[in-house]
Amino acid sequence: MSKIKVVDTTLRDGEQTAGVVFANQEKIRIAKMLDAIGVEQIEAGVPVMGGHEKEAIKEICKLGLKSSIMGWNRAVISDIEQSFECGVDAVAISISTSDIHIDHKLRSTREKVLESMVKATEFAHQQGVYISVNAEDASRSDPEYLLKFARAAKEAGADRLRYCDTVGILDPFTTYERISKLKQAAGIDIEMHTHNDFGMATANALAGVRAGASWVGVTVIGLGERAGNAAMEEVVMALKHIEGNDLNFRTEMFREIAEYVSLASKRELPAWKPIVGSNMFAHESGIHADGALKDPRTYEVFCPEEVGLERQIVIGKHSGTGALRAKFEEYGILLTKEEANDILSRVRVAAVELKRTLFDKELAYIYEDYLHDTKKTAEEK
Repeated sequence: MSKIKVVDTTLRDGEQTAGVVFANQEKIRIAKMLDAIGVEQIEAGVPVMGGHEKEAIKEICKLGLKSSIMGWNRAVISDIEQSFECGVDAVAISISTSDIHIDHKLRSTREKVLESMVKATEFAHQQGVYISVNAEDASRSDPEYLLKFARAAKEAGADRLRYCDTVGILDPFTTYERISKLKQAAGIDIEMHTHNDFGMATANALAGVRAGASWVGVTVIGLGERAGNAAMEEVVMALKHIEGNDLNFRTEMFREIAEYVSLASKRELPAWKPIVGSNMFAHESGIHADGALKDPRTYEVFCPEEVGLERQIVIGKHSGTGALRAKFEEYGILLTKEEANDILSRVRVAAVELKRTLFDKELAYIYEDYLHDTKKTAEEK
């Protein structure tokens, strides 16, 4: 499999999440982190918005990052001029290609859409920048018209076609079939831009890559409109560990950037979030914890340090004596099997009453109570 390139749109599509606004300094810091991680291209925002948005994009362009900086535009020359004023080295030129969008959103025709896209692309091409032509709602577009659109984009000077599953209706099987045909017929680089309305954004992105797409559009922790986009950390780690395609990202920064974007966007980072959630390497179940203690590979497909996390053996209702004894060893206490069994029964009662796993301090209290009760029983005898 050839080298796959990542375009991160956290600062554009991610900020379009309902209710999310990044401060300019937050946008700049996120851009720096994305660059440090190894992202090839950062879609920094929408220059034509002006004001703070345009200023943030200008500042990002001045940072001298290794990543290419892209501005998002409608298929309008004046939009693209605003991008050039910011100093970007890449532009996204976006226009709808599905009939439902053309008829009801644009109130236009297929011919006018093609004309607008070609004029905007030719203008950008004259400036010598990298060009992504975005086919919005590509997944609901007529395949023959989309092919015509892709060929016209290539002829006008586009470097790639962004295939947008705008409302997240694709499945991996359909994605593979469509991208294979489009790639072969159009002869242009394709970027997969997938949304998560049916929970298949990452799977569809991977299917597109397997079919020949050379770019993947992502956001940190899957931020994006409605149910969000394909998550960067999921796509990169799946490419590495499932597809055997290591992008050489600094994946140990994934938890750090996930926490920062979560904080900046005021969106929860769930414990159960794939790849970067705190539960990824937390083991409670007796069988699982025992296996992880003996050899982490039994229940972990990669090391926690690889994404900036740590392994946790947590003690609760489902724990076994092996995990309990290992936990007490951390405190310098070696429990016998009999002691572990007796204490475990108390742990399970407490976990049910509290409806959660137990903190270290609570385990210490249970142990102290156990010692007290054991001593008292011995004295009574």
